[in-house]
Order: sequence, then C-alpha cells, then structure tokens
Amino acid sequence: MPSPIGASPSPAAAVTAPYRRLSRRKGGFLVLALLALVAASVLGLGCGAVHLSILDWLRVLSGDGGLHAAVLWELRLPRIVMALLVGWALGISGALCQALLRNPLASPFTLGVASGAGFGAVLVIVAGGGMSIGMAAAGAFGGAVGAVGIILAVARMRRASTETLILAGVAVMFFFSAATSFAQYLGTMEQVYEVVFWFFGSLGKVGWSQIGITAVMVALPTPWVLGRAWDLNLVMTGDEAAAALGVDVGRLRVRGVVTAALMTAGAICFTGVIGFVGLVAPHITRMIIGSDHRYLLPGAGLIGALLMVCADTLSRTVWAPHVVPVGIVTAFLGVPFFFYLLVRRRREFW
Repeated sequence: MPSPIGASPSPAAAVTAPYRRLSRRKGGFLVLALLALVAASVLGLGCGAVHLSILDWLRVLSGDGGLHAAVLWELRLPRIVMALLVGWALGISGALCQALLRNPLASPFTLGVASGAGFGAVLVIVAGGGMSIGMAAAGAFGGAVGAVGIILAVARMRRASTETLILAGVAVMFFFSAATSFAQYLGTMEQVYEVVFWFFGSLGKVGWSQIGITAVMVALPTPWVLGRAWDLNLVMTGDEAAAALGVDVGRLRVRGVVTAALMTAGAICFTGVIGFVGLVAPHITRMIIGSDHRYLLPGAGLIGALLMVCADTLSRTVWAPHVVPVGIVTAFLGVPFFFYLLVRRRREFW
C-alpha cells in the first residue's frame, strides 16, 4: 500500500534512493562522454591542412567530392576510426590493470608490453632490411605476446601477487629495452630512422584492412572485461575479502593481465607506441564517477577514445600542413596530468 501523505519514507527507500541517484549520475556521465566523443570525431573529420566545411561534406555524400572525398574517406576517417579503437583499448586495459594490481600508476605498459612490441617491430625492420606495416605489426604483436608469456611463466612459478607481476613487468621492460637498443646498434641509419618513427606512434599509415584486424583484436576481449566488473570491485577491497566471497583472485589476475596486454598489443601493433592514454583515462574517469567498475570500465574506454581523437586532431592542426606523430601529442598531454596525479591525487579515489 502507498504510504500516507506526510509519512516518512521507508528505510529501504531511504537507502535505495541515494544509490539510484548516484547510478543515474554515473550513467549520465557515460552518455555525455559518448556525445562528446561523437562531437570530437565530427570536428576531427573537418579539421586539418584541408578544411572540410558542411558544404564539402554534402558534396562528398552526394558523390561529387573530388579531392575532398579522397581526404575524407582515405585519410581522415581511417585515422579517426583507428584513434577510437586504440583509445578504447588503452583506456579499458589501463583500468583493468590498475584494479588487478591495485596500483594507481599501473598500465599495460608497466608490464613491458610496449617494450616487447617495440623489440618485435625493431627486429623485423632490422632483419628485413626495411619497414612494411604488415610485417612490423606482426613483429610488434609477436614481441608483445612474448613479453606476456614471460610474465605468465613467472606468475605460474610464483604466487600471482601484485608484487610478482609488477616486478616481472619491470624486468621484462628493461630486458626488451636493452634488446631493442642492441638491434638498433646493428641497423643502418635508414633502419634506425624507421625504428624511431615507429616509436613515435602514428596513425598516418593505417588503412581499412589494418582497422579491421585491430577491431577484431579489440572487440573480442571487451565483453569478457566488462563482465568482470563485480569481481574487480571485490578485488579492490583486498585479495582475502574477494576470495572469501568466491573470487579466484590468482586466476582472475593472470587472465586479466594477459587480456589487457593482448588488447594493448592489438591496438598499438599498427600504430607504434602511444603512451599515457592507458594511464590517465582511468584516472580522469575515476575522479568523476568513482571506482565502480560497472561504470569505470566503459567510462575509461570512452575517455581514452576521446583523448585519442583530440590528440589526433591536434596532431593535424597544431603545425599544419605538417602532421605531428600522435604519440608525441599524447605524451605532451599526459605528462602534466601525470605530475598532477603525483602531487594532488586524493586517496579517496582509491
């Protein structure tokens, strides 16, 4: 029966009402982030050395675009789509690693994935005598898988604790960095130039075939990651508490780290190293809506995609007609925020 007029709400309603308001606020943030992402993507399609107005868009859509059609379909749109995929993968992977390792500075790059991918690409470039984007991507993915394999082997030999995985990642990172430097030492000047350009991180060489491969490697693990939201919430309270509630923490940590690393490898194998997105996107999301991974995971993916699209737009406009590698732009954007986290971050975010 409905409560009489003027009567106080029931205890259950008093508890659930604030929770529902908070859930609506978090859902509203996801909607706003999605709308901002759509707006940034549309703006990015029009900005660059060749400006595309609304009239140009209409001509392209009518089939009479000429140069503008080539710019839109062959240059701008592939960059935007790849930026969306890479940002989504890095944002979700960063949030997953930070939860599993319970470390605010954790990301897939902390586990040596970028170093392994870089070594694989360098090995292909130096051994092959040149750079083919397909071969370099295959080498990068293979190197990243190798790094993940080493970490997984160490985790199986010892208890899969956060300390074990982080220390193993640091060791793998230094090993592959040294191997990369040695491979560069053996290469020619042209090969070293190609290696350096790959480490800059760029969206300029991607096409629709590369986008299709990346989309598969990013989309397949995403449902599994989003489905582990409740388990990640429990892991954040501590391994013992999560295990008492039925979570196999060791297995979840190993599978989650491997999944995050492979998503990252699939995202960067065609673009080169793109840093800081996987670190700062989860923190931005966490500062706004908290650490509930039901909302944090998709929110970090959307914010990561938004950061990548904005960085790509800046890379094409800040020094037009020259295009700055997007990895440099993300570093310039990420470093100040990184220092902000070190100086001003509040513990209640964790």
